Amino acid sequence: MGLNSTPNANRIHISIFGDTNAGKSSLINAITGQSLAIVSDVQGTTTDPVLKTMELLPLGPITIIDTPGLDDLSTLGQLRIEKTYGILNKTNIAILVCDITCGFSQTNLDILKKITSKKIPFLIVANKCDLVTEDKYNGFYNSITKAYSSNNEKCPISSINDIIFISSTNTSSIENLKNTLGKIQNSQSVTPPIISDLINEEDIVVCVVPIDEAAPKGRLILPQQQTIRDIIDTNATAVVTKDTTLEATLKNLGQKPAMVVTDSQAFGYVAKIVPNDIPLTSFSILFARHKGDLATLVKGAAHINKLKDNANILISEGCTHHRQCNDIGTVKLPNLLKKYTGLNLNFDFTSGTQFYDDLSKYQLIIHCGACMLTDIEVKNRIEKAVVAGIPITNYGTALALMNGILKRSLAPFKDIQDLLE
Repeated sequence: MGLNSTPNANRIHISIFGDTNAGKSSLINAITGQSLAIVSDVQGTTTDPVLKTMELLPLGPITIIDTPGLDDLSTLGQLRIEKTYGILNKTNIAILVCDITCGFSQTNLDILKKITSKKIPFLIVANKCDLVTEDKYNGFYNSITKAYSSNNEKCPISSINDIIFISSTNTSSIENLKNTLGKIQNSQSVTPPIISDLINEEDIVVCVVPIDEAAPKGRLILPQQQTIRDIIDTNATAVVTKDTTLEATLKNLGQKPAMVVTDSQAFGYVAKIVPNDIPLTSFSILFARHKGDLATLVKGAAHINKLKDNANILISEGCTHHRQCNDIGTVKLPNLLKKYTGLNLNFDFTSGTQFYDDLSKYQLIIHCGACMLTDIEVKNRIEKAVVAGIPITNYGTALALMNGILKRSLAPFKDIQDLLE
């Protein structure tokens, strides 16, 4: 897969925050060397978060997000600011752009506190340095430390060297910013692999891909594509088959596969075909570990057995798509949950970027595999549920539990499997 075809969910998300006319859009254009963002002296030119995917050395594939000004006091401005704060949930690196001629504002302080509370790596960029003399640099740093000391809070930067002073017209200062972004990204923890650490070179992994009315025409869904790619990158062999041809495939292989990975919806059927001595799991469970917190999601699935009559359940999908008549999220899962529990259950549904701030009405949240979300978005949603004290699981884990094969599907993850004891 080339850099230009990297899925948005796998890109580093760099979000640009700051007041109106701080030079956010000019900075984006300077970083990218392209006119991606509209630049104007008119306040409020950027009215909604704007996402642009591109390649940026030394980082590689990124999504850069231009956000509206934080100091827009209009009614619409408040709505835009709320959207801007929501962007933090998908941000890998935050850049706070400040107009050095205006100093460090209260809105700068507010967003920086939010960024640090979420433990998002950040850079403070003092822009328009071509309009001031260097003796103003210390004054800007002092305005930040003063803003924190007046609230008896610890300043998140320790010296003036933690600020990048730039002019969008100064090439060397922009290169310094780009190199610093690269260092921040390299210092971050690496997202767990999908499957490569569970298999060896020359292994055979069978991937079960049902083709039904919900399957996209002419292609495989993203988790299937990415899992197959990870298998190939390990110098193992991926054998792809439908659920209806799985039995014949296993007979014709000539050797026992190292693992079988199936679509969650075919769990029950596939488990009856695959011998017990062959590890079996699902794409959804692999992605629960890859992007989220598998242990938390397994614990959440166990709460299905503790539901009471008239319980409220939120089913949330990370993407928006045309729903089929037998859609898994809105039809199959609710029907299976009712049949499995024998209870009358109430369901709410969200999709795309929608995920409720107030989760208190729910007794359980079931999330999709989140192939279209970044790992930080998934972890933020899980954390939000955990903080609210609401059990959360995902499609594959819930389906495995209700099919009676959750313990078996966790065989590749012995530490997680022990949670079921």
